[in-house]
Amino acid sequence: MQLSAPPYEERLTAPRSWWLMCLLTGVALALILLPFGTLPLLGGLVGGTAAAAVVASSYGSLRIRVVGDSLIAGEAKVPVSALGDSEILDAEEARAWRTYKANTRAFMLLRAYIPTALKVEVTDPQDPTPYLYLSTREPEKLAAAIKAARARG
Repeated sequence: MQLSAPPYEERLTAPRSWWLMCLLTGVALALILLPFGTLPLLGGLVGGTAAAAVVASSYGSLRIRVVGDSLIAGEAKVPVSALGDSEILDAEEARAWRTYKANTRAFMLLRAYIPTALKVEVTDPQDPTPYLYLSTREPEKLAAAIKAARARG
């Protein structure tokens, strides 16, 4: 039995600038602890940088995958048979669907630092969720993977 990679997998990593902010957080904490001596200064630098890096890493650890007959987006796992049409959203349209066009019942896997998104209709009559809003850097590939998984199923 050979294991194969999923047709689509993306990790919504934090942008590089956030790692610089982690370092600056450590520097700020070190400066706050400067009056207490060298060891607290170094502890503040290392501890502040590490704590900020853990937060940035956990925020950027969400994944979107199409595996078998399921779409897994963060904590949500949806069978592709319950999904309808996909709409690729450019930066301007994605912003609109994040703000004034958004439905409060929609599932939003939102990362504001990713400008593009995919909006996927939910066709399951038992599910009150009208659509999934998925921040993605490659909406065309994700839409194609969902369509291919639906065709296989």
